[in-house]
Amino acid sequence: MLKGKHLIQPNDFSLEELDSILNLGKEITENPQKYSDICKGKLLATLFYEPSTRTRFSFEAAMLRLGGSVVGFSEPNSSSVAKGESLADTIRTVGCYADIIAMRHPKEGSAYLASKYSSVPLINAGDGGHQHPTQTLTDLLTIKALKGSLDNLTIGLCGDLKFGRTVHSLVKAMARYKNTKFIFISPSELKIPNYIKEEIKGHAYYETSNLEEVINHVDILYMTRVQRERFFSEEEYLRLKDSYILTKDKLKNAKEDMLVLHPLPRVNEIATEVDDDPRAVYFDQAKYGMFVRMALIMKLLGVDADA
Repeated sequence: MLKGKHLIQPNDFSLEELDSILNLGKEITENPQKYSDICKGKLLATLFYEPSTRTRFSFEAAMLRLGGSVVGFSEPNSSSVAKGESLADTIRTVGCYADIIAMRHPKEGSAYLASKYSSVPLINAGDGGHQHPTQTLTDLLTIKALKGSLDNLTIGLCGDLKFGRTVHSLVKAMARYKNTKFIFISPSELKIPNYIKEEIKGHAYYETSNLEEVINHVDILYMTRVQRERFFSEEEYLRLKDSYILTKDKLKNAKEDMLVLHPLPRVNEIATEVDDDPRAVYFDQAKYGMFVRMALIMKLLGVDADA
């Protein structure tokens, strides 16, 4: 069903296809050894044109845990990019060697462009402030595994909603499920873009700059950092970076079964004292990211443990 496809944004896949990945991801969490040799002889290329820890490591760990191998770069200056090679030529070349490509790039639209030249499945591992679909799969699997369903939830998204590609991707994905309500929490300078609001027509949403005002209403609180790398002005970044800091005190009014998610890395928008709260699931979320990427790689390569 998904063999040979590219993943550029979550909406590239139907709900049925998304659910097939999430269901396989959940199966892998329960019995990872069953899948330990499923991709033996397969090669993943990781092309990371900007820094990453979790995304790159989780892709590499995912492929290695499936029995496959990994090549790639985490610094573009160590590749022919430093000599002026175009993205199109890099992708054409890497497609000669690898069975599947995961690419992160700072320019919006770069993943879509790369997919036009790729002879193998290409996964967008983040393109600028645009989309981050595998983080979205991570978020969806975390919510589904811990809440039991993706329907009938109120999700609060807090922090950098303007540049946050994880936010943009997650909002678009959650809008496909039933009775999702959104609460957007940000300073006025970092509000959710209008084009995202256009895509969630039919769903209730509320905008505020006050986290404490709404924390008791949310089932999922999705915290984000204010991203230094997205700002042109250091002064503006410093003014906004501490807009929201989640503390134990602020959690007192939250629902007992609320989940706190964060795509990481965290700077100081979640106090470390929150880590021990059972509602804080962001490190579990990182582990779910590896499992869902294992599922995605299997689906795009068309390998099946039960075949």
